[in-house]
Amino acid sequence: MTDNCFIPFIDTNAASLIPDQFNDPFNSETPAICKIASAELQDYLMKNQQKWKHNFGLNKDKTGPIKGKMFGVLVVKNTHNEIGYLCTFSGKMADEPHPLLFVPSLFDISTNDNFITKGMSELKKIGNQIKILKTEHNSTTQSEISQLKNDRKAKSIHLQQELFDQYHFLNKAGKSKSLCAIFEEDLNKKPPSGAGECAAPKLLQYAYERKMKPLAIAEFWWGKSTKSEERKHKVFYPACQDKCQPILGYMLNS
Repeated sequence: MTDNCFIPFIDTNAASLIPDQFNDPFNSETPAICKIASAELQDYLMKNQQKWKHNFGLNKDKTGPIKGKMFGVLVVKNTHNEIGYLCTFSGKMADEPHPLLFVPSLFDISTNDNFITKGMSELKKIGNQIKILKTEHNSTTQSEISQLKNDRKAKSIHLQQELFDQYHFLNKAGKSKSLCAIFEEDLNKKPPSGAGECAAPKLLQYAYERKMKPLAIAEFWWGKSTKSEERKHKVFYPACQDKCQPILGYMLNS
């Protein structure tokens, strides 16, 4: 059965650059084989991004909000002993469904009766009610606004928890643990918003589920630089500490 996400190397010399051990995703040094995989992925991105809705800020003809993204590559050996790589991006793209080449999110928001979409719609309705009441300016509406804000906060917290409950990660031994349990045991706190949607955890989860052996990993920024210049086009960066450290710490241990 063909796996759309497993990409054989174009460079036939890549397999000779497999490192002796899996690299630390929080280290700034990028394995040579990951540089090759990233160069191949970047060539693909440059050739195909004009077909996509997402605006990375690299083409003047694109419309919509500009948003660069972190992309990741995970070099793997599949069950047929073939060497190749997986790739994906952090967060979401404007294109739904996203191109099949990319490893998907652990959780498809279109499942579970679209509970995320419905929940966000409810929050938006409350926000609109608050806006209307703010135009009336009297003591009664102030009380109603306060109550609506409390309701919105409670619904938002519940929706976030319901989303977190959908995420379960595998480690090298094949044992699964929930996102909330990982953060509770490691940092004694709840996960931050967006945890579990970074490139590295998505790549490792996909590999583990399909019995692929991870060999090396790297992430780079694709798109217009951020205003703070913290992220620059094509530059490699270590995995983030706040969202990924507890997750990857669990996933890379047996």
